[in-house]
Amino acid sequence: MTDAANWDTIVLGGTVLTMEEGREPIANGAVAIADGTIAAVGPAEQLLDLAPTGELINASSCIILPGLVNTHSHLAMTLLRGIADDLPLKEWLEGHIWPAEKTHMNRETVRLGTELAVAEQLRAGVTTTTDMYFFGDEVAAVLAEAGMRGVVAESLIDFPTPRCATTDEMFARQRELLEAFRDHPLVTPSVAAHAPYSVSAPNLVREAELAEEYEVPMQIHLAEARWEVERSLSDKGLSPVAYLADLGVLSERTVAAHCVHVSPEDVKLLLEFDVGVAHNPVSNLKLASGVSPVPAMVARGVKLGLGTDGAASNNTLDLLRDAQIASLLHKGVAGSPTVLPARTMVELVTVGGARVLGLDGRIGTLREGMEADLICLETGRAHATPIYDPFSHIVFAARAADVRHVLVRGRVVVRDWQATTVDEERVRAKASEFAARLRS
Repeated sequence: MTDAANWDTIVLGGTVLTMEEGREPIANGAVAIADGTIAAVGPAEQLLDLAPTGELINASSCIILPGLVNTHSHLAMTLLRGIADDLPLKEWLEGHIWPAEKTHMNRETVRLGTELAVAEQLRAGVTTTTDMYFFGDEVAAVLAEAGMRGVVAESLIDFPTPRCATTDEMFARQRELLEAFRDHPLVTPSVAAHAPYSVSAPNLVREAELAEEYEVPMQIHLAEARWEVERSLSDKGLSPVAYLADLGVLSERTVAAHCVHVSPEDVKLLLEFDVGVAHNPVSNLKLASGVSPVPAMVARGVKLGLGTDGAASNNTLDLLRDAQIASLLHKGVAGSPTVLPARTMVELVTVGGARVLGLDGRIGTLREGMEADLICLETGRAHATPIYDPFSHIVFAARAADVRHVLVRGRVVVRDWQATTVDEERVRAKASEFAARLRS
């Protein structure tokens, strides 16, 4: 515990969920912060007895917990929210999204869409997000300016993107991003290959080698749709998971989004190679891609977190809502109300997500020495009363609109429901102007 005289901030009075294994909620608890890290966690009275001098943030009617971690997204696609709905993945992607991106997405619009995504996510309690899109340097700059944590990549795919004409150019832009942000306190640069069906084997191997060279995550869409698996079995004689394993691409650095159509043998491979899986229940349902065998992965001990996917296929970045839907979905499919209980879901959106992204040594739990990413959920409203179990409340009753305060690395980025680092009114106005141009 650091000297209380050096504490910058104390968030106090609420029920603290540290998310440390075996530790019970702390009623009337407090979290003390010094220089961006957690200095102490415990009963509020105990911490105040040390006569601290930092700012006091009142969270007396709140649940205080680690910031939420979104393990899969495409941030700038907030500008394409609702552009093409009620379509299967292949038609949605090839007939609508890729053409719209080619025409409308550039450095300026990626910045705008990312700003909109940051505002939405911070106000929904998401303190760490991921991005696999284009103009990764611009995305990283927006996150840094707004004080939001992120794992950011410049995406690789075997055809021209809005930024790059060739894959060699994509690799060059990736390396530039890795160099520019390799020691950044908030932005973790990463690499990203779109999918096994859209990136050649040599480029997949080259991508994995780049991730290993810089010791960063490698994001990829994997086994999202049934047709993807059928094509892989027909063309390669292997499932997409087995194909990547055969190439030597899978590792503890892999962040595999979706993993909907995975067999027990695939799950075994995911576990063997310590792959992190980003479960995207809402986009999978909306695109009718299927239901991932998440309970089986949890039972086997696969690293697992929750992702929203992009706002064009969700259509929000509300991770609390997605956690509720995930729990209810898998209970219904399994025919068992005990599947994915509330505490497990809270783990998936906090420490589980941090583990998937390789950040669990820095975030995901509230304990001394960890970076101070935390949120305060207001519980003094009709839909939030009464509370018997804070974990149950978070998953089954809480809403994004309940997020009252948000701190990232000790910086207050949402105070009393208002974002403090993003000019939301300006961003929403510019997003509406973009939509008007797209419609015309």
